[in-house]
Amino acid sequence: MYNKIMLIGNLTKEIEMIDAGNIKIAKSSIASSYKYKTSSGEQKEEVCFLDFTIFGNLSNVANMYLKKGSRVLLEGRLVFEQWSAQDGTNRSKHSLRVDSMKMLGDNKDNKEKIVYDRDKNIDKKFEDNSNQILF
Repeated sequence: MYNKIMLIGNLTKEIEMIDAGNIKIAKSSIASSYKYKTSSGEQKEEVCFLDFTIFGNLSNVANMYLKKGSRVLLEGRLVFEQWSAQDGTNRSKHSLRVDSMKMLGDNKDNKEKIVYDRDKNIDKKFEDNSNQILF
C-alpha cells in the first residue's frame, strides 16, 4: 500500500519543540483550503486543518524558519494516533508525519527558498524566480 500526502498551506500556530533524548521533535498544524463553485455559481471554500510532526534535523530547520502564518509545502504520510484522555475516554486523530518540506515564503523581497528532504539529507538554498509550484 502507498501512503503519501502533499499539502500546501499556512501554519496555524508556532512550532512546538520537544526534546525526546537524542531525538528532536517539532509539532504544529497547517491549514489548507480548497476553493470551488457550486452548480448555482456560488463561491465556496473548504478549509482542512491537520496537525503534523517532524523528526530529526528537519525539526530544527522548521523551528528556525517557520512561524505562525508561514506558507509551506509539506510532504509525508498520514498516521492514525490513539490515546486515552485524562478523563478516561479514548481519543484518536489523523496527523501528518513529515518527510520533506519546502518553505514558500510570501515575502517578494526574499526570493531565496529552502528545501529539505529528510530521506536524501538535502538541505539546500536556491534562487526562485517564479511563483509557480511544479509537480
